[in-house]
Amino acid sequence: MSHVMNTYARQPVAFVRGEGVWLWDEAGKKYLDALAGIAVNTLGYGHPRFKKAILDRINSGIIHTSNLWRIPDQEAAADRIAEITGLDEVFFCNSGLEANEAAIKVARKYGHDRGIAEPAIIVMEKAFHGRSLATLSATGSRKVQAGFEPLVSGFVRVPLNDLEAVRQVAEHNKNVVAVFIEPIQGEGGINVSRLEYLRGLKEICERKEWLFMSDEVQCGLGRTGKWFVYQHAGFLPDVVPLAKGLASGIPVGACVVGGRARGVFKPGNHGSTFGGNPLAMTGVVATIDTIKEEGLLANASRVGDVIRAGLSQIQGISELRGMGLMIGMELGQPCGELVRQALDAGLVINVTADNVVRLLPPLVMTEAEGRMVVERLAPLVRAFLARSTEQTAAAR
Repeated sequence: MSHVMNTYARQPVAFVRGEGVWLWDEAGKKYLDALAGIAVNTLGYGHPRFKKAILDRINSGIIHTSNLWRIPDQEAAADRIAEITGLDEVFFCNSGLEANEAAIKVARKYGHDRGIAEPAIIVMEKAFHGRSLATLSATGSRKVQAGFEPLVSGFVRVPLNDLEAVRQVAEHNKNVVAVFIEPIQGEGGINVSRLEYLRGLKEICERKEWLFMSDEVQCGLGRTGKWFVYQHAGFLPDVVPLAKGLASGIPVGACVVGGRARGVFKPGNHGSTFGGNPLAMTGVVATIDTIKEEGLLANASRVGDVIRAGLSQIQGISELRGMGLMIGMELGQPCGELVRQALDAGLVINVTADNVVRLLPPLVMTEAEGRMVVERLAPLVRAFLARSTEQTAAAR
């Protein structure tokens, strides 16, 4: 019996070795990975440059010193993040929820600094920002919140892609200080914000002097073909929380600020014992440098197009959504069984929001490997849809 707390409905497979976009289980069976540890393993497995950087760091004997001292690797990582985001200041933590928690604190401090006693933040239906008490309160899922009430107050929920709803809130709620949005909702089912909607939100934020906070924990770091989704819309947010793919598997988070949020946090306002440790920072620097040098942004676009083109041939799917290597295929009914069937077929995928097959491959995946994802997945989806049609007919 395992003593690991039972908080996950785990699949009965353990991966013990990886290379590129391939994984092997304990029995030696080989799998094509189209999930990347849920958008984490940006460079796949065993990338030579990444491996060398991490081994060199470990061999130095120092993987943690603490933020009481200068950390040169942290300064290098912050410089790189500032360059790719276009923003000014980076706070390092260890996870996406911590980056989002920091963003919420930035917004509240920003509000208090402007004399608003109870600052409120606009959030979206179907959003997922984490599982701490503040971030689960910001999350738009009763399943995530249930059993953990009382929720943290100060969040105003609106539908995604509905500017009018935001305008209504702006008119009636004088406590609002920020809009907090995943420009592509990951856990919510790969729900994509329209670019004109994002631009409209930004205009409202400018007019009302609110912070625009773009949660790019899952959709950022090159997955959509640009470093960040807001770059597709052509403007700079004030706050950008990052994590997942930022260090290719080493736990790290970052809350990046600029614009109106610059300088809001002062010494003593926030902290993290492990945040910005040399091991994680080495991972950040190696990941960003490798994405640049290997042209992985363009690769994400190209390979994403190949996968979407293949999946779009399947008759009967409800909708195909996403950008680059962040792809959601909605099937109209619960399809969790496909995860196990895909494993049997040597493919690692995931189902989110009950009825959306989610693909988040490593950014190093080739076009040939992308076609292989389609070859392994398409027959399973076709068979699933055929069975569902038969069951519906029989029920009538």
